[in-house]
Amino acid sequence: MFTGIVETTGRVADVTRDDEGRRLRIETDGIDGFSHGQSVAVDGVCLTVEAHGETDEGAWFDAFLAAETVSRTSLAEREVGDGVDLERALPADGRFDGHVVQGHVDTTTAVREIERVGEDYRYTFALPEGYERYVAEKGSIALDGVSLTVASVDDDAGTFDVAVIPTTRAETTLDERDPGDAVNVELDVVAKYVERLETY
Repeated sequence: MFTGIVETTGRVADVTRDDEGRRLRIETDGIDGFSHGQSVAVDGVCLTVEAHGETDEGAWFDAFLAAETVSRTSLAEREVGDGVDLERALPADGRFDGHVVQGHVDTTTAVREIERVGEDYRYTFALPEGYERYVAEKGSIALDGVSLTVASVDDDAGTFDVAVIPTTRAETTLDERDPGDAVNVELDVVAKYVERLETY
């Protein structure tokens, strides 16, 4: 389980592809090291560390993306040099900030607009097709693994907004996103379970 409080960012150092999916090598100077089998959220996608090591600048790890992950997430588009958000799984005795994030991305959506509002930023995203009912004003949402609060929903325009403070923008890859870019979306798992229970 994750919290959506991004620990640090990393860079894609290598990409390999085969018939089964693709493999990413991620480098970062924000985490001391990794361990085999460890879960790491990369842009909100829970991946398993297959191999890892150290560099003069920090640490690296390799993770495999199965075909399902490639088809459902924006990691299919990540190339060498691209920035990614990183969060290790929450330890049992860890402090819980953010909200419950599983690392199970539902879909992707596109950035529509970015506006500076005083010292903060307002990001407008397209409502993810087929998942609109899960996006609620003042509800929680994870975008590229970042725990955010939905500021408003415009059903007529098919968009929703989130407010991003300067610290969040500086410490995540949100500052690298432009209108038209795809981001990973994980919807509030509580809303999905409530809906499921109501069908029985």
